[in-house]
Amino acid sequence: MANIDFGTLFIVIGVLLFSLTVHEAAHAWSADRLGDPTARRLGRLSLNPAVHVDPVGTLLLPVLAFATGAPIIGWAKPVPVDVRRLPRGRRDFLLVAAAGPASNLVLAIGGAIVLRMVGSFESGLPETGVVEPVRLMADWAVRLNILLAVFNMLPIPPLDGGNVLSGLLPERIAAVYDRLRSYGFLVLYGLLLSGLLSAWLGPPYRFLMRMLT
Repeated sequence: MANIDFGTLFIVIGVLLFSLTVHEAAHAWSADRLGDPTARRLGRLSLNPAVHVDPVGTLLLPVLAFATGAPIIGWAKPVPVDVRRLPRGRRDFLLVAAAGPASNLVLAIGGAIVLRMVGSFESGLPETGVVEPVRLMADWAVRLNILLAVFNMLPIPPLDGGNVLSGLLPERIAAVYDRLRSYGFLVLYGLLLSGLLSAWLGPPYRFLMRMLT
């Protein structure tokens, strides 16, 4: 713990907390727009991090990952969606699921724009001690949001990618596929321990990083 850069850790956790908040708010907003007010009535249609925080997935595990040099992946409390309230059922739920990763890509693009702006105007900026923290926040915004988008789009329920795939499959096949939901995290842990998770995430992550940076 003595070698931890607490300044960087503070920035990383702040960026991750904001990114996860936007991710869940995007789910809530899209569900509400498509006809399901469940999340709004529960106060989840908000950019207040307090309503989305999961103590383990949002705080504890990311801190441990940072301390040990592991990939920083976190999660927030899932936004409840009542598919029965959506006019087109599973098709609308597909859009709700995709809204979270899409919001992370938007944040990653925003971070990349800030990085380029800082790089372009750095020579003309006064030495105020602000430039480096801004650069660091933007850099982590790109890295974390690309990772969140790629991770969440894995076709494993209950991740968003699993919900998107379920909406694309024929209803009978989707019903069988959805039975894997209870075992999804076991599958993810198996992939993580075997090293296959990094192998799956690596290529799309590196491709998007090259595109944006």
